[in-house]
Amino acid sequence: MPDGLPVVLVAGMHSAAREEVVEGLLRSVPGSVALHHDLSTAAAGHVRRTVREADGPVSSGETPLVNDCACCALREDLLPELARLAAAGTVRLAVVELWDSVEPKSMAEVLAAHGGAAKIRLTGVLTAVDPSLVLPCLANGDDLADAGLAAAANDQRTVGDTWARQVEYAPVLALVDSETADDEDRALLAQLHATARRARAGSAELVRLALAGFDVEAAAAAQHPSCALLPQEADEAGVATVVWRRRRPFHPERLYAALEDLTCAAVRSRGRFWLADRPDTLLSWDAAGGALCVEAAGPWLASLPDAAWDMVAPARRAAAALDWHSEHGDRCQHLVFTSPALDREGLEELLDSCLLTDAEYASGREAWRRLTGAFDALLDPVS
Repeated sequence: MPDGLPVVLVAGMHSAAREEVVEGLLRSVPGSVALHHDLSTAAAGHVRRTVREADGPVSSGETPLVNDCACCALREDLLPELARLAAAGTVRLAVVELWDSVEPKSMAEVLAAHGGAAKIRLTGVLTAVDPSLVLPCLANGDDLADAGLAAAANDQRTVGDTWARQVEYAPVLALVDSETADDEDRALLAQLHATARRARAGSAELVRLALAGFDVEAAAAAQHPSCALLPQEADEAGVATVVWRRRRPFHPERLYAALEDLTCAAVRSRGRFWLADRPDTLLSWDAAGGALCVEAAGPWLASLPDAAWDMVAPARRAAAALDWHSEHGDRCQHLVFTSPALDREGLEELLDSCLLTDAEYASGREAWRRLTGAFDALLDPVS
């Protein structure tokens, strides 16, 4: 293998689906092995690694926790193990089965950054999905710690937002058959990640997609709030996706007062937005399962000097050009809500009520900056 050992990541909270996908790859590609790090033993101070072939286990071992973080221990142990397999030259494919709450983005970026030295190459990222479990996972607002799925002592993620990122990052969704899945389940999955390729576990198509190659930079750009490939309008089988786009900034106090209602309006919402009192800051919106994360995601390009544009990634410049406005530049409201039984009219009415009124808008940016900074506690926490 002159280009290095092919490696495929298989992620997902649906453990039975994940195992079925991994088993299918092992049986479809002779000479392949699967590596799995069980993070459930982290409370005992270690992570357990197993390596297996289609016919059963090959080896197992333990690695100690690193910085009280199970994911850190996984990263520290995974690369040397893959390098060992690559050096042996007897393995045709390494399938890395990620533990329940491990997100594929972090692992993919580690492998892409260090794989060359280890003589490995990431050829695919898959998320295994049982369609009947998409809504229960997405609507679950429990903390990972309460669900026994935390990867570190300070892990503050929820089940819903973790599952959403697992689904939306992977360019390939590996589906298992489910007798209880219905049209609503399939419509929800399709609207969450409309551009994903979907293939059945154990199929030749899934093997082809797993080995087709993976562009980690493109995947990161597709998820970054400034240029994310957000879903389009859709309405099928009782599931709807509403795309809300406006130019005016939000009034910070009115938007803050509406956060709970907006977060609970849909099982999944995401996008980018701007506040009148922070006109230069691009803000990200990421909500699932009734939990919302609002973060600063850098400056709007319109706020930067022309000379700084050369240092901006091409995908970011392209996204800005598509959104460009003669007055506000790339500043915009672009929020997307996906859910069964979505109240489109009520949602749009609530969002519109949070924008500046005509009189407030006419007062100008200096007046906007003097508005009460309702989001200061979220965006500028005191350390």
